[in-house]
Amino acid sequence: MKIGIYGGSFNPPHLGHLAAAKAAVAALGLDKLVFVPAGIPPHKDLAPGSPTSEQRLEMTRIAADQLLLPDITEVWDVEIHREGKSYTADTLALAAERWPGAELWLLMGTDMFLTLHRWREPEKILALAGVCAFGRTERDGEEVFAPQRELLSRAYNAKMTTIAVPGLVDVSSTRLRELLPQGGGREFLPQAVYGYILREKLYGTNADFKHLSMEDLRCVSYSMVFAKRLAHIRGCEEEAARLANRWGADEERMRRAAILHDCTKYLTLQEHLDICDRYGIELCPLERATDKLLHAKSGAALARHIFGVDDGIYNAILYHTTARGGMSLEEKLLYIADYMEPCRNFPEVGELRRLAYTDLDGAVGMGASLSMQEMVQRDKELHHDTQAAYEFYGKGNQA
Repeated sequence: MKIGIYGGSFNPPHLGHLAAAKAAVAALGLDKLVFVPAGIPPHKDLAPGSPTSEQRLEMTRIAADQLLLPDITEVWDVEIHREGKSYTADTLALAAERWPGAELWLLMGTDMFLTLHRWREPEKILALAGVCAFGRTERDGEEVFAPQRELLSRAYNAKMTTIAVPGLVDVSSTRLRELLPQGGGREFLPQAVYGYILREKLYGTNADFKHLSMEDLRCVSYSMVFAKRLAHIRGCEEEAARLANRWGADEERMRRAAILHDCTKYLTLQEHLDICDRYGIELCPLERATDKLLHAKSGAALARHIFGVDDGIYNAILYHTTARGGMSLEEKLLYIADYMEPCRNFPEVGELRRLAYTDLDGAVGMGASLSMQEMVQRDKELHHDTQAAYEFYGKGNQA
């Protein structure tokens, strides 16, 4: 097994880190890529006002998730929970114990590579792992790397490779910490990482959650889910916007509803219940036992109480999974957009998409009917609102 160890302060992790990680996976043929956020970096002090170690760990987890390589990527908290300074030699020794027999590669940028011979126990580091260095700027070419590579090879018989990074993002975490309090820097960060920064009010940010711009709302919502869900959320947003234009609804409102509709998708059952109890949402016994139903309820609660949406968007999110009888236009549009956005793939989806633009009530009725069939096939209880939607729309009735 070939494992890449990518350490750093990740304060914050940015697109340059991810571009380098992807390049290393491809160049080295890594079987595993392990991000290791530093606890107390040995080579520099953390900047004043930096996030806590746990917050940097969470940002790193969010960033790594954006690579969409769940079978390869891992975030290892070994240095975060280690007392004292985080020395690379110690981390590599633990990595060799954790993955016995693995071929370890230490990943680093130009600055780290050029000072590696001055680190603590460089001979131990280079005995335990090869070094893969990547340029941080367009200027970091062979003229920069060659002298250090020759020095390390001669002094330690080191195994090394240097790589170019496609789509290089020329920014440093230091520069980002300067930009973020001024409202800048978002273009250098994964959207979900920027959203987490806003959520936690890190680096001097102070977002008003009830008056977020559309793009900031996307970032915050994306930070609350796993990256594998983002294609669906984006697809739902675009479908909701198209349907809004077709049926005369407000496009921006439908976009906001779609952006938030799955924001609690990955909470635990108890977390859903706690949110619903906190905000006074009454739940039936079926809902209390079913995560798939609960995320619409808890998501609607956060949309209203945290993000300040009105009753129309609140209800669209509340009923986007079950539908109900007598739905508003916005409720119908989000329900159908969620059901048949471009990522959806089931035998009847083509007909559902046709109906969505020609007979909206017919599309709602078809969605309720398909849900009924699914519950029968799975021997599951049907939600009473879905039954009501079928009775209202699935038997030729009009809204």
